[in-house]
Amino acid sequence: MNLEIINTQNIGKIDLESEALFLIDKPTGWTSFDVVNKLRYTLRRITGNKKIKVGHAGTLDPMATGLLLVCSGKATKKIDFLQGMPKTYTGTLKLGATTASYDSEMPEEHFFETAHITPEKIEAVRQKFLGEQAQVPPIFSAIKKDGQPLYKIARQGESVEIEPRQVFIYDFKITNLEMPFVDFEVACSKGTYIRSLAFDFGKSLESGAYLTALRRTKIGDYSVDAAWEINDLCNALENVNQAE
Repeated sequence: MNLEIINTQNIGKIDLESEALFLIDKPTGWTSFDVVNKLRYTLRRITGNKKIKVGHAGTLDPMATGLLLVCSGKATKKIDFLQGMPKTYTGTLKLGATTASYDSEMPEEHFFETAHITPEKIEAVRQKFLGEQAQVPPIFSAIKKDGQPLYKIARQGESVEIEPRQVFIYDFKITNLEMPFVDFEVACSKGTYIRSLAFDFGKSLESGAYLTALRRTKIGDYSVDAAWEINDLCNALENVNQAE
């Protein structure tokens, strides 16, 4: 697929209305739509085209940081292809507790023993998560059930049965262990919820776990190392526009 990535060298040379791909390092606290909306506003203002299309290829939770692919113009037609690429994440999970959201956005609500968890047990369980998995997405997710996002159903206090999805874990490494915190790196298929992976990992250890930090580092061959900070990107676009 031939999509030109917008960088500091070509930012003033690409027809942003026609087709462009932006690699953005999403900051914590921002939704993926916050990033898209800010970039869309900037592009529409500097091009004068109020109908320019802008969309992202794969949601990151507000708590998470890292690589977000954002397309403009005709590149939005390739979003489905981009979303299907394998993804790599680094993160940290905490053993001994769970939260309703499977991450630190909600308070700890259930607590479990961790004294029985050894590095050997963690390694044995880690290996079980390699390959194809039947994974149940978290209730606090944007997946729709009967046309309504699951997180809205959850906030209404309603219970709902969530069907498991087949996902694939290409690689799962434990990079540091300082109980009760476990640092990891995982490469996985489209549709994998790392929050669910953390929850299931804790359960398999006969304990509990939830995600405390998450960063997406790669989507296919695209790396966060080449990504823009969103404010830097918008400022660069403004400066190019003013110089013309």
